[in-house]
Amino acid sequence: MKFLRHVVAAVACVYLAGCASGAQVANMVNKGEQQQFPQEIQENLALSSVTGGEETNPAWTSEISDKAFSEAIKQSLVEQGLFSDDGNYQLAVEMVEIEQPLFGLDMTVTTTVKYTLTDKETGKVLFDETVNAPYTATVGDAFAGVKRLQLANEGSGRENIKGLLELLSKLDINADQISMVK
Repeated sequence: MKFLRHVVAAVACVYLAGCASGAQVANMVNKGEQQQFPQEIQENLALSSVTGGEETNPAWTSEISDKAFSEAIKQSLVEQGLFSDDGNYQLAVEMVEIEQPLFGLDMTVTTTVKYTLTDKETGKVLFDETVNAPYTATVGDAFAGVKRLQLANEGSGRENIKGLLELLSKLDINADQISMVK
């Protein structure tokens, strides 16, 4: 009888905890309102690289992979009319840090991502900016901790992409100088 209780308790723990799943592309895509961007980058921005992410180990914690974040950025750029496979402006993305809690009721994940935009023809760096984006998932969002962490990862990734789009909307490109509009 004691053994049976232990088995039932173990099965219940596995059921409540679940297996970790990586951040899903669809939940990181920024589908916010259409923004205004400089004419030069419209349908002229390509992703050159996305690095720094991690694959999820189902027995451990949810992570954001390079592939998922790359696709989420690409789809967000497409939504805004910026993406082109062979664009003159190359965007390199480096996930510098993904700060995650080990446990908790409310889980806040903060992504720190460095974005570097380069003019392919001249090699000139148009901007080299870092975006920090926190997002909190609560028990109301998901009861299971692994799911809450996944939601926090996805929300932080989406907020980070939103920060990138805000930077791109403030970009001022002209022949003499490149700056961020204040």
